[in-house]
Amino acid sequence: MAKLTVQNLSGLAVNVKPPETVLRAVQATGTDWMHACGAKGRCTTCRMEVLAGMENLSPESAPELKYREAGRLKTKERLACQCTVTGGEVLVRVPKPVQLPHQKYT
Repeated sequence: MAKLTVQNLSGLAVNVKPPETVLRAVQATGTDWMHACGAKGRCTTCRMEVLAGMENLSPESAPELKYREAGRLKTKERLACQCTVTGGEVLVRVPKPVQLPHQKYT
């Protein structure tokens, strides 16, 4: 089983079972994560910054490639609704522009 740690959510550690997306795995813990389009890859509100373990994420989806080409995803960002953790460990953080107002970030 793969492990995802969200650094600025008090180090939330989540076991992710492929093909479960990062978004679904985090939500299964009862933690809210922004996703304005309903997890369909149509916005970028669920984006996350990958600090370590990018090689342990699934290949970029068509929506991620589209947003990256349009400059809406930075080099180290992925969409939580589109990617899965394929193995090993991944360390991410939620960027400030997409943090939920009621969620406590560290």
